[in-house]
Amino acid sequence: MDVIVALLRFRYPISFETLSHEVPAYADPEQTTEARMRMFERDKDELRTFGVPIETVTDPSGVSSTYRLQSRAFYLPYLHVAEDGAPPSTPKRLSGLGYQGLPVLAFEPDELVMIARAANRVQQMQHPSLAADAATAVRKLAFDVPFVDGHAHEVMLQSSQDIHTDVLDILDTAVRRRKRLDIEYRSMERNANSERGIEPYGLIFLSGNWYLVARDITADALRHFRVSRISHAVMNPLKSQTPDFATPAGFDLWSHTKSRQAWELGDDDATQVTVRFDQSDRFAAAGAELGEAAGDDENCRRFVVRRPDAFVRWLLSFGGTATPVSPPSIGEALHALATSTATLYAEPSR
Repeated sequence: MDVIVALLRFRYPISFETLSHEVPAYADPEQTTEARMRMFERDKDELRTFGVPIETVTDPSGVSSTYRLQSRAFYLPYLHVAEDGAPPSTPKRLSGLGYQGLPVLAFEPDELVMIARAANRVQQMQHPSLAADAATAVRKLAFDVPFVDGHAHEVMLQSSQDIHTDVLDILDTAVRRRKRLDIEYRSMERNANSERGIEPYGLIFLSGNWYLVARDITADALRHFRVSRISHAVMNPLKSQTPDFATPAGFDLWSHTKSRQAWELGDDDATQVTVRFDQSDRFAAAGAELGEAAGDDENCRRFVVRRPDAFVRWLLSFGGTATPVSPPSIGEALHALATSTATLYAEPSR
């Protein structure tokens, strides 16, 4: 906060020497200039991570020497609703340093409706941190501008997913800084907790759940870890501002995940599963499109499966028009699931 206040006091770029007289932590005579400069660099990087737009201004020779934080880039603009047919009005401006030059941001009424809907969609995504941020943002906007019925922030949905918010924050930080993680993860396939060393590539929201896409260091393989099953995460504390790894060349998170199905998301090894579909059934023909061609039989499709339980439940929904060919374990699991389901619904109480 001292750094922010000091930079906002000046309308021109200032040197670290000037800044050190404004910030008490940088004026400690027991520390060397190099140590105080490193402290400032760490603070500057952290503030920029928070979204504070601190500029580094270079002199004519190209040497970085001064720093600036412009009030127009730091303070939010005045908010205003542009009602159809109403004469334009100007919000009352506050007196004081930096406020008089701030711009006015005008919203159309339908834009406020879209903002409220977008905030609700963020809530539906069940991300604890983003859900809280969305609720806070709408409350702040509602303080200055009227939303629909003036109560848009009161219809926000609550997250129902059992995700540890502190864990999610650590995962997010590790992804951005490319830092290695040690996590405690509960595998549904093995029904047991295990320690994993991973290199996180990104966070994705698929099939109503958050997943961490990461390289399992021990297995040397790409995995999808369901965030709600991560109970503990520790980020490598060494050289916190220095990346531990490089994301593989050509890896694109969006391209990697945009077509993923529930059975492809897991931390177990992938299994190639072949299924024969009855193409005369429209539902089965649509399901076959999710797989790849498997040999010369046009009715057979191949799938990459990491979660057999999810894949077998999907096959059951076809009611016999999708038959596993290989491996035998998938056919056995489908038969067992169909038998138990039939038994369940045969009970009089059902």
